[in-house]
Amino acid sequence: MNLLRQKLAASPVLARVAPFGLFLLLTAGQGKIFAGSEFWLYLVKTLIGAGLIWIMYPLVTEMRWAFSWEAVVVGVAVFAIWVGLDDYYPKFIKAGAAWNPNTAFGGGSGLAWLFILTRIIGSTLVVPPLEEVFYRSFVYRSLAAPQFESVPLNRFGWLPFLGTAIVFGFSHVEWLAAILCGMAFQFLVLRKNRLGDAMTAHAITNFLLGVWIVWRGDWHFW
Repeated sequence: MNLLRQKLAASPVLARVAPFGLFLLLTAGQGKIFAGSEFWLYLVKTLIGAGLIWIMYPLVTEMRWAFSWEAVVVGVAVFAIWVGLDDYYPKFIKAGAAWNPNTAFGGGSGLAWLFILTRIIGSTLVVPPLEEVFYRSFVYRSLAAPQFESVPLNRFGWLPFLGTAIVFGFSHVEWLAAILCGMAFQFLVLRKNRLGDAMTAHAITNFLLGVWIVWRGDWHFW
Protein backbone atom coordinates (compact mmCIF):
# COMPACT_ATOMS: atom_id res chain seq x y z
CA MET A 1 0.00 0.00 0.00
CA ASN A 2 2.75 2.46 0.96
CA LEU A 3 4.69 1.70 -2.24
CA LEU A 4 1.59 2.24 -4.36
CA ARG A 5 0.83 5.50 -2.59
CA GLN A 6 4.40 6.67 -3.18
CA LYS A 7 4.11 5.89 -6.89
CA LEU A 8 0.82 7.74 -7.17
CA ALA A 9 2.10 10.67 -5.10
CA ALA A 10 4.95 11.14 -7.56
CA SER A 11 2.56 11.82 -10.45
CA PRO A 12 -0.70 13.83 -10.29
CA VAL A 13 -1.70 12.19 -13.59
CA LEU A 14 -1.07 8.68 -12.33
CA ALA A 15 -2.96 9.40 -9.10
CA ARG A 16 -6.11 10.20 -11.10
CA VAL A 17 -5.76 7.73 -13.96
CA ALA A 18 -4.23 4.53 -12.57
CA PRO A 19 -6.95 3.70 -9.98
CA PHE A 20 -9.69 4.20 -12.57
CA GLY A 21 -7.72 2.16 -15.10
CA LEU A 22 -7.32 -0.74 -12.68
CA PHE A 23 -11.03 -0.55 -11.88
CA LEU A 24 -11.83 -0.73 -15.62
CA LEU A 25 -9.48 -3.69 -16.05
CA LEU A 26 -11.29 -5.59 -13.30
CA THR A 27 -14.61 -4.68 -14.90
CA ALA A 28 -13.46 -6.09 -18.23
CA GLY A 29 -12.64 -9.39 -16.53
CA GLN A 30 -16.11 -9.90 -15.10
CA GLY A 31 -17.64 -13.16 -16.32
CA LYS A 32 -14.50 -14.16 -18.22
CA ILE A 33 -12.99 -16.50 -15.61
CA PHE A 34 -15.81 -18.98 -14.94
CA ALA A 35 -19.60 -19.03 -15.02
CA GLY A 36 -20.84 -16.63 -12.39
CA SER A 37 -17.44 -15.00 -11.95
CA GLU A 38 -18.96 -11.61 -12.80
CA PHE A 39 -20.62 -11.56 -9.39
CA TRP A 40 -17.58 -12.60 -7.39
CA LEU A 41 -15.31 -10.28 -9.35
CA TYR A 42 -17.68 -7.37 -8.76
CA LEU A 43 -17.36 -8.03 -5.02
CA VAL A 44 -13.56 -8.13 -5.29
CA LYS A 45 -13.57 -5.05 -7.55
CA THR A 46 -15.66 -3.11 -5.05
CA LEU A 47 -13.29 -3.93 -2.19
CA ILE A 48 -10.25 -3.05 -4.30
CA GLY A 49 -11.95 0.15 -5.45
CA ALA A 50 -12.60 1.17 -1.85
CA GLY A 51 -8.93 0.54 -1.08
CA LEU A 52 -7.87 2.64 -4.06
CA ILE A 53 -10.04 5.53 -2.88
CA TRP A 54 -8.44 5.30 0.57
CA ILE A 55 -4.99 5.49 -1.04
CA MET A 56 -6.01 8.35 -3.36
CA TYR A 57 -7.72 10.45 -0.70
CA PRO A 58 -4.69 12.39 0.61
CA LEU A 59 -3.28 12.76 -2.93
CA VAL A 60 -6.33 13.91 -4.90
CA THR A 61 -7.49 16.97 -3.01
CA GLU A 62 -10.60 17.57 -5.14
CA MET A 63 -11.98 14.12 -4.26
CA ARG A 64 -14.12 15.29 -1.34
CA TRP A 65 -17.84 14.59 -0.96
CA ALA A 66 -20.09 17.66 -0.87
CA PHE A 67 -23.85 17.96 -0.48
CA SER A 68 -26.14 20.56 -2.02
CA TRP A 69 -29.72 20.84 -3.21
CA GLU A 70 -28.39 21.12 -6.76
CA ALA A 71 -26.68 17.75 -6.40
CA VAL A 72 -29.95 16.17 -5.29
CA VAL A 73 -31.91 17.69 -8.18
CA VAL A 74 -29.31 16.65 -10.76
CA GLY A 75 -28.98 13.15 -9.30
CA VAL A 76 -32.74 12.53 -9.42
CA ALA A 77 -33.09 14.13 -12.87
CA VAL A 78 -30.29 12.02 -14.37
CA PHE A 79 -31.89 8.86 -12.98
CA ALA A 80 -35.20 9.84 -14.59
CA ILE A 81 -33.46 10.55 -17.92
CA TRP A 82 -31.51 7.27 -17.79
CA VAL A 83 -34.65 5.20 -17.31
CA GLY A 84 -37.08 7.35 -19.26
CA LEU A 85 -35.05 7.63 -22.48
CA ASP A 86 -34.00 4.00 -22.67
CA ASP A 87 -36.53 2.83 -25.24
CA TYR A 88 -36.21 5.86 -27.52
CA TYR A 89 -32.73 5.75 -29.07
CA PRO A 90 -30.53 3.08 -30.69
CA LYS A 91 -27.69 1.41 -28.79
CA PHE A 92 -24.38 1.11 -30.64
CA ILE A 93 -22.71 -1.22 -28.15
CA LYS A 94 -24.21 -4.66 -27.75
CA ALA A 95 -25.10 -5.20 -24.12
CA GLY A 96 -23.87 -8.37 -22.47
CA ALA A 97 -26.03 -10.74 -20.49
CA ALA A 98 -28.05 -9.04 -17.77
CA TRP A 99 -26.24 -8.93 -14.43
CA ASN A 100 -28.87 -10.76 -12.36
CA PRO A 101 -27.76 -12.71 -9.28
CA ASN A 102 -31.28 -14.13 -8.88
CA THR A 103 -30.80 -16.09 -12.09
CA ALA A 104 -27.42 -17.45 -11.04
CA PHE A 105 -28.07 -18.19 -7.36
CA GLY A 106 -31.85 -18.39 -7.01
CA GLY A 107 -34.32 -15.62 -6.33
CA GLY A 108 -34.15 -14.36 -2.75
CA SER A 109 -31.15 -16.52 -1.83
CA GLY A 110 -28.50 -15.23 0.54
CA LEU A 111 -25.85 -15.08 -2.18
CA ALA A 112 -28.20 -13.26 -4.55
CA TRP A 113 -28.86 -10.57 -1.95
CA LEU A 114 -25.17 -10.34 -1.08
CA PHE A 115 -24.28 -9.50 -4.68
CA ILE A 116 -27.28 -7.20 -5.18
CA LEU A 117 -26.35 -5.17 -2.10
CA THR A 118 -22.68 -5.21 -3.14
CA ARG A 119 -23.64 -3.81 -6.55
CA ILE A 120 -25.78 -1.05 -5.05
CA ILE A 121 -23.15 -0.11 -2.45
CA GLY A 122 -20.32 -0.27 -4.98
CA SER A 123 -22.11 1.82 -7.59
CA THR A 124 -23.18 4.34 -4.94
CA LEU A 125 -20.00 4.80 -2.89
CA VAL A 126 -17.07 3.48 -4.96
CA VAL A 127 -17.86 4.25 -8.60
CA PRO A 128 -18.68 7.99 -8.22
CA PRO A 129 -15.34 9.11 -6.70
CA LEU A 130 -13.27 7.10 -9.19
CA GLU A 131 -15.25 8.19 -12.26
CA GLU A 132 -15.67 11.83 -11.26
CA VAL A 133 -11.96 12.24 -10.53
CA PHE A 134 -11.07 10.70 -13.88
CA TYR A 135 -13.67 12.33 -16.14
CA ARG A 136 -14.82 15.57 -14.55
CA SER A 137 -11.45 16.50 -13.05
CA PHE A 138 -8.64 14.90 -15.09
CA VAL A 139 -10.11 14.48 -18.60
CA TYR A 140 -11.96 17.82 -18.57
CA ARG A 141 -8.99 19.84 -17.36
CA SER A 142 -6.53 17.95 -19.60
CA LEU A 143 -8.61 18.93 -22.62
CA ALA A 144 -8.53 22.53 -21.40
CA ALA A 145 -4.74 22.76 -20.93
CA PRO A 146 -1.69 20.44 -21.01
CA GLN A 147 -0.90 21.27 -17.37
CA PHE A 148 -4.28 20.16 -16.08
CA GLU A 149 -3.63 21.14 -12.46
CA SER A 150 -3.39 24.79 -13.52
CA VAL A 151 -7.02 24.74 -14.67
CA PRO A 152 -9.58 25.66 -11.99
CA LEU A 153 -12.56 23.34 -11.73
CA ASN A 154 -14.96 26.19 -12.58
CA ARG A 155 -13.31 27.17 -15.89
CA PHE A 156 -15.74 26.57 -18.74
CA GLY A 157 -14.65 25.61 -22.24
CA TRP A 158 -16.72 24.12 -25.04
CA LEU A 159 -14.07 21.60 -26.10
CA PRO A 160 -13.53 20.05 -22.66
CA PHE A 161 -17.23 20.27 -21.81
CA LEU A 162 -18.45 18.47 -24.92
CA GLY A 163 -15.39 16.25 -25.28
CA THR A 164 -15.60 14.89 -21.75
CA ALA A 165 -19.34 14.28 -22.04
CA ILE A 166 -18.91 12.40 -25.33
CA VAL A 167 -16.04 10.24 -24.04
CA PHE A 168 -18.05 9.46 -20.90
CA GLY A 169 -21.18 8.82 -22.94
CA PHE A 170 -19.71 6.34 -25.37
CA SER A 171 -18.18 4.32 -22.56
CA HIS A 172 -21.76 3.26 -21.75
CA VAL A 173 -24.31 1.20 -23.65
CA GLU A 174 -26.84 3.94 -22.82
CA TRP A 175 -24.72 6.50 -24.66
CA LEU A 176 -27.28 9.29 -25.07
CA ALA A 177 -28.37 9.23 -21.43
CA ALA A 178 -24.71 9.07 -20.41
CA ILE A 179 -23.78 12.11 -22.53
CA LEU A 180 -26.56 14.13 -20.90
CA CYS A 181 -25.48 12.73 -17.55
CA GLY A 182 -21.88 13.80 -18.16
CA MET A 183 -23.01 17.32 -19.04
CA ALA A 184 -25.16 17.55 -15.92
CA PHE A 185 -22.39 16.36 -13.61
CA GLN A 186 -19.89 18.71 -15.26
CA PHE A 187 -22.36 21.58 -14.82
CA LEU A 188 -22.31 20.91 -11.08
CA VAL A 189 -18.51 20.99 -11.00
CA LEU A 190 -18.47 24.26 -12.93
CA ARG A 191 -21.21 25.83 -10.82
CA LYS A 192 -19.76 24.84 -7.46
CA ASN A 193 -16.03 24.91 -8.32
CA ARG A 194 -15.63 21.55 -6.61
CA LEU A 195 -16.02 17.89 -7.48
CA GLY A 196 -18.01 16.76 -4.45
CA ASP A 197 -21.46 17.79 -5.67
CA ALA A 198 -21.00 15.75 -8.86
CA MET A 199 -19.88 12.79 -6.76
CA THR A 200 -23.04 13.11 -4.66
CA ALA A 201 -25.31 13.48 -7.69
CA HIS A 202 -23.64 10.45 -9.29
CA ALA A 203 -24.18 8.46 -6.09
CA ILE A 204 -27.87 9.44 -5.94
CA THR A 205 -28.39 8.47 -9.59
CA ASN A 206 -26.72 5.10 -9.16
CA PHE A 207 -28.53 4.35 -5.90
CA LEU A 208 -31.94 5.17 -7.38
CA LEU A 209 -31.11 3.13 -10.48
CA GLY A 210 -30.12 0.16 -8.33
CA VAL A 211 -33.36 0.34 -6.35
CA TRP A 212 -35.34 0.66 -9.60
CA ILE A 213 -33.60 -2.38 -11.11
CA VAL A 214 -34.35 -4.59 -8.12
CA TRP A 215 -37.90 -3.27 -7.74
CA ARG A 216 -38.91 -3.43 -11.40
CA GLY A 217 -36.67 -6.30 -12.49
CA ASP A 218 -35.01 -4.15 -15.18
CA TRP A 219 -31.74 -6.08 -14.92
CA HIS A 220 -30.56 -4.98 -18.38
CA PHE A 221 -29.46 -1.67 -16.83
CA TRP A 222 -26.77 -3.66 -14.98
